[in-house]
Amino acid sequence: MPDPPATAGLLLAAGAGRRYGRPKALVEWAGEPLVRHGIRLLTVGGCAPVHVVVGAGADELPELPGAVPVRHDRWPEGLGSSLRRGLASLPADVPAAVVVLVDQPLLSPVAVHRVRAAYAGGAVVAVATYAGRPGHPVLLGRATWPLLDRYAVGDRGARDLLRARPDLVVEVPCDDAGSPVDVDTPADLPRLRTVSDA
Repeated sequence: MPDPPATAGLLLAAGAGRRYGRPKALVEWAGEPLVRHGIRLLTVGGCAPVHVVVGAGADELPELPGAVPVRHDRWPEGLGSSLRRGLASLPADVPAAVVVLVDQPLLSPVAVHRVRAAYAGGAVVAVATYAGRPGHPVLLGRATWPLLDRYAVGDRGARDLLRARPDLVVEVPCDDAGSPVDVDTPADLPRLRTVSDA
């Protein structure tokens, strides 16, 4: 299958991870911080450039090869503000961005490629689904970014936009392309290892 048109990648990694006890960007998975897993996910999935929104723990982060760190000091306002900050940081010629969260290390580059392919096929918004439920990655065409001033508020990212404008959304089944299981507490890590070994 030919590679879809270039789209940016946006990794949201600014949160403090209060339930985990430390910023989840710093949590190690398979020998490296989750933030590096997220960068590789987007890069291998064909995204360029890749921007990483950082906030809590930003001074402790390792170098982020292949990515542009985007400092967001207003990260306590929630996920929505991080999403808007990240999109605003992208170059003006970027037509769309694939958004992922730092705490989902079992997402697959195949899913990234699929939502990019949906964009190449005309989708304005493309969302990966698992067992029929929307998850990540989510691709947002630039035309939708101004709408997020209304929908991406507090701890809500693009979810309310997807619900309010189903006419814009193309669902992309990704049940065979990784898992959206996330890391909320240290106890979740053994669960993720079980899923990854399945």
